[in-house]
Amino acid sequence: MRLRRSSIFTKILVFALLIYGVANLIGMWTRIEYARVEQDDLNARIEAQENANAAKEFTLEHYDDLGVVEDIARTYLGLVRPDDILFQYGN
Repeated sequence: MRLRRSSIFTKILVFALLIYGVANLIGMWTRIEYARVEQDDLNARIEAQENANAAKEFTLEHYDDLGVVEDIARTYLGLVRPDDILFQYGN
C-alpha cells in the first residue's frame, strides 16, 4: 500500500489550524490570569469587609462598656477629655 503525499493545501490548512489553536490557548491563559487577579482582589475585599463587620459587631456587643464608648467618641467624633492636651499638625 502506497501512501499519498499531502498537498500544499493540506499543509497550509494544518498549519493555520495550529496557529488558531495556539492563539486561542494564549487568549484563554490571559483570561485565566485576569480572573485570578480579580479573584485575589475580591478575596482581599471580602477579608477587609469581614474585619470591619467583626469590629462593628464587637462595638454592638460592648455598647455599654465605657472604654468602647470613649474610643468611639475619640476616634469617630473627635471628642476629647477636658484634661487632654491636643497636638495639632498640618495645615
